[in-house]
Amino acid sequence: MKSHNDSDEGIKLSERSPVYREMMAERSKIMEHKWLESEKAGSDIGYEKALFSWVRHHRTHWLKFRRDRYMRKH
Repeated sequence: MKSHNDSDEGIKLSERSPVYREMMAERSKIMEHKWLESEKAGSDIGYEKALFSWVRHHRTHWLKFRRDRYMRKH
């Protein structure tokens, strides 16, 4: 049986994971896009609409930027 400390360690490991960090960075951008588009619309557009809009209009450029930044560091 897992103890509370085992669960905490799992959280710490996931936060150090590059995949987790990239997922959270992308989620942050989607949430920012949701806020901006909701402000333009005058009401909450919802996460799903923001997600599809962000993917359609911004994801390719954002991924290229992230890859280029990563390559410069390594």
